[in-house]
Amino acid sequence: MTTTLWGVDFSSAPSARKPVVLATGLRAGAVLRLQGIRLLPRMADFEALLATPGPWLGAFDFPFGLPRAFVLAQGLGDNAQAVITELQRRCSTRMGFRALVDGWGNTQSAGQRLLHRQTDGAMPGISSTSPLQTRYVPVGFMYYEGFSRLVQAGVHLPALHNGDTARVALEGYPGLLAHELIGRRSYKNDESSERLLARKIIVEALEQGRTRLGLRLKLTPAQAGELVADSSGDRLDAVMCLMQAGWAAVQPRHGQPANVDAVEGWITSA
Repeated sequence: MTTTLWGVDFSSAPSARKPVVLATGLRAGAVLRLQGIRLLPRMADFEALLATPGPWLGAFDFPFGLPRAFVLAQGLGDNAQAVITELQRRCSTRMGFRALVDGWGNTQSAGQRLLHRQTDGAMPGISSTSPLQTRYVPVGFMYYEGFSRLVQAGVHLPALHNGDTARVALEGYPGLLAHELIGRRSYKNDESSERLLARKIIVEALEQGRTRLGLRLKLTPAQAGELVADSSGDRLDAVMCLMQAGWAAVQPRHGQPANVDAVEGWITSA
């Protein structure tokens, strides 16, 4: 049976204005065909997505773990599943999680409050946002709301949680591909011509297979236009996660590194 591939750009508080974006596709050899893009404006829609029978393999753009030093300081557990379970027992809401992080951060020296995981800096020249960041880009809220639902849904999370192996979720990070293709140029959250051009460059590069993933993205002209036109960049982020899922689909153990920190997790293709 053919495995459906997903790329998910997540929102910790989905709405019609800022939905979860799902890109679906199928891989045939070195070609990954984009089947379509769905917008999920409610968290219930995301939960229903996770319950979809497999086989599917998805890359999700939110952290699957927290920095080990923070976890040890709080006594949250020795693996990712235990950590999110204990965290939600202590913090019934994401604002409670923010308060926990802030309380700990206030005891730390400057520069040591928003810690990173080892995997956040696995690619030279780029680092993903700290999972303890709950303001500006609220990655911590995305972890709190997203990872907990993966565990609750019984999805299989390689090296982190044994679940239904027909439904596999990996941590994706579209910034890896974006950085590879356009460096530190910004491509989203702006309607300027410069960022539109950056999105166009990324889309064309994905279509031509000019990334280290060894995959070519197959799009219709309408799909390509939609990705370029979306000034939020959310559709493009979902598609870049889809590309990471496509890469992982043919790798031994989904591309899992030899040594994975069971607390911090790992980013696919990093």
